Amino acid sequence: MEGFDMLNIDFTKEQLEILNETGEEFRPEKLVSLFSRSDLNTEELVFILKASNALYRAGSPILSDKQYDIYISLLRDQNHLHPYLNTVEPEPLIESKTVELPERMLSTEKAYSLQDIEKWVKRIQKAAQETNVPEEEIDIRVTPKLDGYAAYDDGDTLYTRGDGYRGQDVTRAFKRGLKVANSGERGLGPGEIVIKKSYFTEVLSSYFENSRNIQAAIIAEKKVDNRIQKAIKDGACVFYPFALLKNNTVKISVLMDEFESIVEGIWSSVDFDVDGVILETTNETIKKYMGATRRNHRWQIAFKVNEESANVEVVRVIPQTSRTGRIAPVAELVPTKLSGVTISRVTVHHYNMVKTNGVGAGAIIRLVRSGLVIPKIEEVLTKVAPDIPDSCPSCGSHLLWESDNLICPNKIDCPAQTENTLVHFFKTLGNNDGFGSKTIEKLTSFGVKYIHEIYSLEVDDFLKIGFGEKTAINLFNQLQASRSIEIEDWRFLSAFGVSRLGSGNCEKLLEHHSLVSLFELTVSDMIQIDGFAEISAEAIKEGLENIREEFFKVYDLGFALRPTAIENTEKLSSPISGAIIVFTGTMIEGSRSDMEKNAKALGAKVGKSVTSKTTYLVTGDKVGETKINAAKDKGVKVLSEQQYLDFIR
Repeated sequence: MEGFDMLNIDFTKEQLEILNETGEEFRPEKLVSLFSRSDLNTEELVFILKASNALYRAGSPILSDKQYDIYISLLRDQNHLHPYLNTVEPEPLIESKTVELPERMLSTEKAYSLQDIEKWVKRIQKAAQETNVPEEEIDIRVTPKLDGYAAYDDGDTLYTRGDGYRGQDVTRAFKRGLKVANSGERGLGPGEIVIKKSYFTEVLSSYFENSRNIQAAIIAEKKVDNRIQKAIKDGACVFYPFALLKNNTVKISVLMDEFESIVEGIWSSVDFDVDGVILETTNETIKKYMGATRRNHRWQIAFKVNEESANVEVVRVIPQTSRTGRIAPVAELVPTKLSGVTISRVTVHHYNMVKTNGVGAGAIIRLVRSGLVIPKIEEVLTKVAPDIPDSCPSCGSHLLWESDNLICPNKIDCPAQTENTLVHFFKTLGNNDGFGSKTIEKLTSFGVKYIHEIYSLEVDDFLKIGFGEKTAINLFNQLQASRSIEIEDWRFLSAFGVSRLGSGNCEKLLEHHSLVSLFELTVSDMIQIDGFAEISAEAIKEGLENIREEFFKVYDLGFALRPTAIENTEKLSSPISGAIIVFTGTMIEGSRSDMEKNAKALGAKVGKSVTSKTTYLVTGDKVGETKINAAKDKGVKVLSEQQYLDFIR
């Protein structure tokens, strides 16, 4: 893989014109300077990615597919929670309307060594022991990790992955003739839009720099290039559902003994770009037990290849506040050449690693550059007494421990978090479009700092900031809509980004207390609720105090909030109380979202995919027989929409 230090940038006239049209945001001379360096910080990486993405969307890319992935990987290593990583990259439809995905599309945990895989295997085995699953029943499915454009097909609509919750409707790709790989049927869920490597090399490589250009063009709103349209017609461009991928399923007991040959076989099993292999357990009991984080499934992992390591001395560890409030420890190193690149800094992932492994000035670490991309600390060889900060380097607020991380709880007034706080608010509300990272970045550059300040903007204010007339009117109208379109009160609270107050915890709290009264709760009040430990309650209490003033300024603007039902006995007598229900297809008497909310109110749990634990699969229109039969094979009772409604009434 080509290293980022090997770039020799020579802008074309077209690229310079594109960059110049953006004004001062993407200066060509700054890009040239950054491309020549390897010691890039987070903001510099984002600058490169955004500029490269702007050129890509304009049809004149400056980076190859692999070069772009290098910068993405570096940013992920420095701050995997950075807002730029929360969208599909590149996202050519970023300004399009978004729609809710039928089920969440998560990222995949990465592994870069056999030791990482061994640790994952032990977690699977531990989960099996705790759920009484015999080891001989644990199968591991290994599939190629396709390097394409992530999408989801529910049989009716094709969605981009977006932020994992909401994507864009790109069904037009199928209308253009896109086929499902291996002559498969539609409706098989998540997958990748890809193009055959052999076809690209033989037919298209002289016209297009890389396959990613083609993947994005397939779903673009504009007319498709005739060459790409022919590739679609020829069956070279396909949507490849993960369910149809070639795989090698082996017993967990033999996985490590045969790991190298298994990986080699799968890596070369398809005629598409592959950037790793995916390993996952197929045992439904273990999958259900292990569950998922906000970012990835715990029962699944992606393996990439390590390349080179070196022993390096740490000069010092610098705390940096990310836009999510996480304090990232960045180790400055004695400059060391690794895989052809001089590395002078590396992220230590989190401060618990700094504390427990003794990372500080004078420590000696073993540094690995994984897959020629990510510099990573493999081991601390010589430990020292670490320096742990107690205040935020951006705003001075007292820091809180949240699992392995130090967190700044000051979501409103911390300069490093301002932009992310605003993006998170509108993204979580989910009832408006237009206020993505690009718009927010422009607003904050003009001094807009708070949520309530955005809602006070008039059309003339947007014009003064530099938006076009149509955009200014649309943004103003979207703000009005976001106050009038009904949303759940737990979603509104979650939008403020309080530490440890994700949507699930917000809903739990509001099942016992009204929204406004939450700010008067004591720690002891919270720990009376199942699921809230004292440490979490203390963090939530402090977080609520930090947002109190801004919360009520926004709340008083008059949003249409749907209160969470206080726990009562009605749900206990419901015929679906305690059941796990999955809704699929297009519903007639109401939206799928409305049916899910009603089911929850009646005491049911709503799933996004069918497992052996699912009680009922409720089907609307246009649901494939394959999905229905797969559910029946797992012992799930299948109900039509009308049968379900008759059952609960």
